[in-house]
Amino acid sequence: MTNAAQPLTDRPDPAVIAAQNDAFRKLACLGVPPEQPIQGRMHVTRSIMEAGDGFMAEAVKATGMFETFEPENDPEGWHDFGAVEIRGETVFWKIDLYEADSDFRFGAETPDNPATTMRVLTIMLARDW
Repeated sequence: MTNAAQPLTDRPDPAVIAAQNDAFRKLACLGVPPEQPIQGRMHVTRSIMEAGDGFMAEAVKATGMFETFEPENDPEGWHDFGAVEIRGETVFWKIDLYEADSDFRFGAETPDNPATTMRVLTIMLARDW
């Protein structure tokens, strides 16, 4: 008797989540409208806001343009984290996925469903992590 591994059908498709995360990031950071509505908000930490002299605008734009996803920085394949260099400072960005009606208390049960998932993009200096 052979046991063939069955695919897990209840697991979300990482490629779908990655495409939605990329679309949301481009909307939040670059103003590029997505093909389908995506719920979310962007937060920038105080240290980014206080960096002055256009630093925040550069960090937001670089976050929106980020495309260097590798197994080392994107092991789940969700495109939910990245790091960019701005004027010698490392800036991290992270997308967290929540249930849309949970007041950000619960993780998304179906993270590949944009109707029930609220995305939160946080941009911060790496030294603040």
